[in-house]
Amino acid sequence: MSRRVLIVDDEKGIREALKQVFEFEELEVQTCASGHEALRLYAEFRPHLVFLDVKMQGMDGIETLARLRQLDPQAQVVMISGHGTIQTAVEATQLGAYDFLEKPLDTDRILLTLRNALHHVDLASENVRLRAEVQAQYEIVGSSRGITQVIERLEKVAPTPARVLITGANGTGKELVARAIHALSPRARGPFVEVNCAAIPAELIESELFGHVKGSFTGAFADRAGKFELADGGTLFLDEIGDMSLSAQAKVLRVLQEGVIARVGSGKLLPVDVRVIAATNKDIEREIAEGRFREDLLYRINVVPIEVPPLRERRADIPQLVQHFVDLLTKRTGLPVKAFDAGAMQRLSAYDWPGNIRELRNA
Repeated sequence: MSRRVLIVDDEKGIREALKQVFEFEELEVQTCASGHEALRLYAEFRPHLVFLDVKMQGMDGIETLARLRQLDPQAQVVMISGHGTIQTAVEATQLGAYDFLEKPLDTDRILLTLRNALHHVDLASENVRLRAEVQAQYEIVGSSRGITQVIERLEKVAPTPARVLITGANGTGKELVARAIHALSPRARGPFVEVNCAAIPAELIESELFGHVKGSFTGAFADRAGKFELADGGTLFLDEIGDMSLSAQAKVLRVLQEGVIARVGSGKLLPVDVRVIAATNKDIEREIAEGRFREDLLYRINVVPIEVPPLRERRADIPQLVQHFVDLLTKRTGLPVKAFDAGAMQRLSAYDWPGNIRELRNA
């Protein structure tokens, strides 16, 4: 696919010189002499990169940059100036400019900036593609700043071995985040094992996590592997870890420190290779202060924190989420679902959704 570059400069000689350099690099090039014309051409030409002069008649380069970024927040722009000042460069950078070139232009510097900028464009496009895949596959839907930050963070941490603590209210999608981290990690071919610590009675949680041997307690009729063993080579998701008993917390801490487990009723140590992702809806610092959670365990699991915002803090995502759930329902039933009118969507967006995405999905 041919790369497209737009040159915006009121000096004809500059436009022609840059065009010659870029066409030699086998780029598709358009030029114009004003900010207003640049906005029109950008919408039609959809360039991968813009070289934009600062000092122009009428709408100057800084205003044009601001308008371009409003038109397309992903616009990649290199500013050009014969009157460069630190203040102008700072202002352009704050508005999202990729780089800043000073006249007279040097061909080697132009080419270096061009290649770096196009590489940056490639990375940005790949990130957009990955983000779309994450959203489509794992139902992490939305484009608000809050959910975008969650996606950016999980994409960064997924390839690493770091443990993650996901916090957020019930129904915000913490499990979806955990599954996405696993799927984007080197452990993706390994198992993803989930344990809801709040749903298991305190007297059974240790057997559930670490397994047991036959006869270790009433009802233990056979040896049984626990979740840590089942997750070996993959990821163990400890959902609602804030509800785990102190006794179980101590044993989980030992696994994280030593990489071994012992089944209930056995002294034999078994090595396990597990990445732990934990989640909670509780204020863990308060739980520690009140003696219900181990501070040393928090340090072990909270290597990378990810906070999932409640739906009331990402209202802009509600129309996208509604459409996503409508599409899922249509696929599942094979029946067309009537679209929501503007008034209904406005009411949905105005509601606080205390049950978050889970409540919206069930509405």
